[in-house]
Amino acid sequence: MQIRISWPAGNITATLDANTPTTQALAKALPLASTARTWGEEVYFDTGVSVSRETDARQVVAPGTVAFWTDGDALALPYGPTPISRGWGLSRTEFGGECRLASPCNILGSVDGDARLLATVRAGDPIRVELIEE
Repeated sequence: MQIRISWPAGNITATLDANTPTTQALAKALPLASTARTWGEEVYFDTGVSVSRETDARQVVAPGTVAFWTDGDALALPYGPTPISRGWGLSRTEFGGECRLASPCNILGSVDGDARLLATVRAGDPIRVELIEE
């Protein structure tokens, strides 16, 4: 399953695992509009979807992971370190650019292409998420 995430300065697509309960709940809520928030090199935003934490939820993920933060009913899109990443404030080469989310999140899939495009999202930007029909 593919989604498109759009904001004033750009958009990305992401491929999600259609078989997870969280992805299925999110798909039913699409299209959705929200307001971007940022935390270090992570963009996150409310979805209006409430789900339980899945057994394979993770806190440390690769850049470009599409995660669902169950504590905030939000999609979390890390593209680099967050304020709780080990080595926060050091150069990327010194600590490897760990993406550490606020708490364990359900893993839905990954951004297609360069997740660093998310660096153009500003706090307060309108965000739109829609299903890409096949």
